[in-house]
Amino acid sequence: MKLWTTLSILLAIAVLAGCASPRSFAPGSSIVDVRARVGIPTDIRFDRNGDELWEYAQGPEGTETYLVRVGLDGKVKDVTQRLTEDQLMKIVPGTMTKADARNLLGRPSDETFTGAAGTVWSWRFRRSGVQLGYLTVRFNPDNTVFERIAIMDPTGGDSRDK
Repeated sequence: MKLWTTLSILLAIAVLAGCASPRSFAPGSSIVDVRARVGIPTDIRFDRNGDELWEYAQGPEGTETYLVRVGLDGKVKDVTQRLTEDQLMKIVPGTMTKADARNLLGRPSDETFTGAAGTVWSWRFRRSGVQLGYLTVRFNPDNTVFERIAIMDPTGGDSRDK
């Protein structure tokens, strides 16, 4: 009987923990509630308006990174999923920098440094919430964006999971 009770409690905790995602917060939620339910962000930075930007990367190989925008009043303004093709398309080669890419997509899951090709950052994502792939940005030596591309994983991620 004790085993059954313990398993039931653990299952309930796991279910409740699964519900605690940054995407579950509506505008107006307090930052105290956010921190209590989903923990410490992977990064905190500030925008030009003074809003706090709380990043919750679900990684390092996760396919979701949420940005929780918190106003000066300590309330959530909005929550956005950063790892989408729409976000990638906002990156403009030739004018944007590493900092711009970082602010749009969040912390990269992989950084590759090569001599001739420059620096390449990539993020795992799911196209339309289903097909696994990578959002990839390659940088010039002056840290401006050279190119951006979405690469789909033909294995569906199966080879990484085994």
